[in-house]
Amino acid sequence: MKLFDFLKQKIITIFLISFALATIEIFLLVYDIPMLFRLYIPISILIVYFVGIMIEYLRKKYFYNAVLNHLNELDKKFLLAEVIDDSNFIEGKILKSVLEETDKSMLEHVNIYKRLQEDYKDYIELWIHEIKLPIATSKMIIENNKSEVTKSIDEELDKIDNYTEQALFYARSNTVEKDYAIKKNSLEEIVDLAIKKNKNILISNRVKIELNHLDHIVYTDSKWCSFILSQIIQNSVKYSKGDEKTIQFYSRENKDNVILYIEDKGIGIKESEIVRVFDKGFTGSNGRVSDKKSTGIGLYLCKKLCEKLGLAIHISSEYNKYTIVEIVFPKGSYTQM
Repeated sequence: MKLFDFLKQKIITIFLISFALATIEIFLLVYDIPMLFRLYIPISILIVYFVGIMIEYLRKKYFYNAVLNHLNELDKKFLLAEVIDDSNFIEGKILKSVLEETDKSMLEHVNIYKRLQEDYKDYIELWIHEIKLPIATSKMIIENNKSEVTKSIDEELDKIDNYTEQALFYARSNTVEKDYAIKKNSLEEIVDLAIKKNKNILISNRVKIELNHLDHIVYTDSKWCSFILSQIIQNSVKYSKGDEKTIQFYSRENKDNVILYIEDKGIGIKESEIVRVFDKGFTGSNGRVSDKKSTGIGLYLCKKLCEKLGLAIHISSEYNKYTIVEIVFPKGSYTQM
């Protein structure tokens, strides 16, 4: 708040006071009053007035500067009304009252939409759990009636099952903290769990798995981490090439973390697209190939869930040569708690 801007708002009052003092001086000309008294009256009034507006200016400047400082420091701007101090002038009190009312109204509207979102999420989760039952039943029927036709149907059911699981984890991705538990886990067991979940797609696509140096302990949620690895495995299979297809799992332990590497010799990712692979809905040139049919959700979901679990995920690739996904499991007091 600048003094010049404040005085500009007072220009009409200053003009009226000046006019009133000039009028008084004109009337005093009729009387035989010493010049000293004539000067004392307007000067004293002006001094008192300007002292008053300077006090008002300093008081308002302190308040509004504090409001702006709080606003700049807050990540959640809507909490401004909660942190500003009470003012000792009427405009400041009105401002705080208005902010409190708007904040209250906003929270009411947010709660309405939050409830609607929760209802929708609950419905999606319920629907996914219900749809898994006929999928499992269909797979049992296929198991008892094996043929080339039922084998193809079984592969399609696996895809449906993977997509429904992806939808379930996507629905829960904003509330991971309600459904995970960070525990001490064997990295090898987590990888084995992900491989077993994808054994059909690996076998049908004749993809070989190589496991090396996975005897490490990591702190994570095995269910969520296994889902992340499943998405990566499915991507590796989808974009594999050649007759001898291989996915390698290996790890390295450092002082502050354990890094899991998932490497394939597939079609790779173009250098210009590597920075966007975690963007929601991004499919890239590989995903637009007719036989790949990518949704652009898998890696986006992996990134989001890794952030929720306190993990880091990186991808390096060379087009038509390889792709390496790194998942970093941190060590320290946080994970050991």
